Amino acid sequence: MSFELRKYTAPDFGEEKFKNAPDAVLMPCPKEAVAPEGYHAMSIFPEYFKINGQWLLAEESRMDCVAVYDGEKINVKEFRLLKKGELVVTGRTEQCEEGIYVHPNGFNEERHEKDVFAFRQGRSRETAFSKDYDELYELLRHDKENGKIVWVMGPAFTFDYDARDAFSRLIQNGYVHAVMAGNALATHDLEAAYLNTALGQNIYTQESQPNGHYNHLDTINRVKYYGTVKEFLEGEHIDNGIIYNCEKYNVPYVLAGSIRDDGPLPPVYGNVYEAQDAMRNQIRNATTVICMATTLHTIATGNMTPSYRVMPDGTVRQVYFYCVDIAEFAVNKLSDRGSLSARGIVTNVQDFIVNLSKELTK
Repeated sequence: MSFELRKYTAPDFGEEKFKNAPDAVLMPCPKEAVAPEGYHAMSIFPEYFKINGQWLLAEESRMDCVAVYDGEKINVKEFRLLKKGELVVTGRTEQCEEGIYVHPNGFNEERHEKDVFAFRQGRSRETAFSKDYDELYELLRHDKENGKIVWVMGPAFTFDYDARDAFSRLIQNGYVHAVMAGNALATHDLEAAYLNTALGQNIYTQESQPNGHYNHLDTINRVKYYGTVKEFLEGEHIDNGIIYNCEKYNVPYVLAGSIRDDGPLPPVYGNVYEAQDAMRNQIRNATTVICMATTLHTIATGNMTPSYRVMPDGTVRQVYFYCVDIAEFAVNKLSDRGSLSARGIVTNVQDFIVNLSKELTK
């Protein structure tokens, strides 16, 4: 049975509340990077704005940003990117009172009547995730050809031989369209390829090597000697790993820097806002996002990811967002920060990626 996306149902603009709604009020930005008083802040859901009598969908959205009308369409912009005089939608109601409508149930997700009292309604380490895996297999097979799959990764994958190999096979088989991570993921993956260790431990036996605490620094230093990751891979005859396969199969990867980084590697963004822009550029057309074992990168990506995407043919489709972590805290923190459509899977990410790869690349 082939995978089918949920159909999107747009609002019925023939209803009285839409016909009787006033136009949204547009106010100019008083200064660079400053929104007018009473600005409307965006959510993760599809939002429509009545401009000159017509309801316009913000086609490319982001939580905690503002809606800017450019004379033709609604653009959603971060506060820091606002220009003086740009027209921003104002109003803080969501049901047409001010020409603004937030549409949270457009994908008609199944809703079952629940008992007032019932056990195991949350998602925790006790949850059975078998159905989630089955749905994820079918989703990834679908989006391999019909979408964009973005992976957000912590360094845990580089510490295990099988997990590193499993993700490499996903890249080779076309299930990875972009990777977002920090300096550590790339550093320890390259260390594994170069010295067969991650943070000085053998990636298969997990045994610490003599002077192994130098290994990640030696790896960074050697990459910087060559100047680029690509030249390092060629110069040292590297033929394995996550970064190697990203380079080989032209999969873009964004490495966002941190105050605690060693080195860092040459591709790492040291400016946080340049990193944010690069990450959002990958998220703009993402249809499936899978975040694994990296709480801060997961929350950052969640803040950039709406629940929907307007496709090139004009159709609106759901964006699937998964958070995979062994800590329930990380999964719950994401929804606490507004990513209400995110789905949590509480498990060891190394086991998760091996299971996924076995099914998808067999």
